[in-house]
Amino acid sequence: MRDAVSAPDAEGTPRRTTRRFPRITRDTARPEGGGRAARGDAPAPARQWPILAVLSAVGLGLLLTALDVFRFGTILIGAALLAGCVMRWILPDVGMLAVRSRFTDMLTYGVLGVVIVLLAMMAQPNPWLEIPFLDDTLHFTVR
Repeated sequence: MRDAVSAPDAEGTPRRTTRRFPRITRDTARPEGGGRAARGDAPAPARQWPILAVLSAVGLGLLLTALDVFRFGTILIGAALLAGCVMRWILPDVGMLAVRSRFTDMLTYGVLGVVIVLLAMMAQPNPWLEIPFLDDTLHFTVR
């Protein structure tokens, strides 16, 4: 018999919950596209190749930045995030690269990638990209 404070668990069996916290989440849904990126019998690195590719590129970018190749290193970091955005859009299963919904992941990876690449291109000295209204805004606010 089910009482007023019972709630079914993941298997459907009623479990006693408290009256104080009746809506506690007991289980979470896997993110869309969060399945393995390769067969189940493949070794672990092969199953998670999308996140490993992005993390490897970010690691190389950080290494280049540490070795005083700042602009190329940060552009590589931004490009890795943009590649993650593209993989999240194209591939049906991306393993641990899927964190949230597909739209949210793509928006997050894409915006961060574009911002990092633009900031790297605007870095001083000798910026590759100059945006005049940003320079005017800086001079207006720092007077």
